[in-house]
Amino acid sequence: RKWLDYVITVPATIFCAPLLAGIAIWVKIDSPGPVFFRQKRVGIHQKYFEILKFRTMRANTPKDVPTHLLENPDQYITKSGKFLRATSLDELPQLMNILKGDMSIVGNRPLPLYEAELLTSDEHIDRFMGPAGLTGLWQVEKRGEAGKLSAEERKQLDIKYAKTFSFWLDIKIILKTVTAFIQKENV
Repeated sequence: RKWLDYVITVPATIFCAPLLAGIAIWVKIDSPGPVFFRQKRVGIHQKYFEILKFRTMRANTPKDVPTHLLENPDQYITKSGKFLRATSLDELPQLMNILKGDMSIVGNRPLPLYEAELLTSDEHIDRFMGPAGLTGLWQVEKRGEAGKLSAEERKQLDIKYAKTFSFWLDIKIILKTVTAFIQKENV
C-alpha cells in the first residue's frame, strides 16, 4: 500500500512544485504570517502527527477555538484562503505528510485532537483502524453537495472504509476524486 502512495506522491510533488511555490508566494503576499498552517491530527491507530496545509486564515485568528465555533469565521479567512479552500488547493502541502508516512493518498480524514477525543467510544473507535488520507470515501460520496452528509453519515463511511480498505477501493476513490474536481458543482 505504501508503494502506491510513493508512486503517486513523488511525481505529483515534482509536477506540482511550481504551483506549490506560486501558492506559497500568494499566501505570503496576501496576509502577514506563516505560509503554512500546522495542526496536531490523529491518524491510524490513534497516532498523532502534525498536518501541513497552506494557511487560509488570518494570523490573528483565535488559536484556542475550532474554526467552526468562531463567531463569524468568514471574517478571518484571507482572500487567497477563500480560493484555496474552494479548490482544495490548501491541502496540497499534505503531499509532504504522505511522503513522511504520516498519511496515505486515500484514507479517513485525519482529525484534529478535539474531534478525535469525541470518537473514542466503542461505537466509533474503528475509524482509527484505517489510514489517514488526503482523500477518502466520505469526501467523494457527495462532493459538491455541501451539507448533504450528516456528521453521523461521515463517521459511518469512515468506519466502513477502515473495515474494508483495499487497493481496488483506493483506486476507485482516487478516480472519483479526480472526477470530483472536473465536475461543475462547487466543492
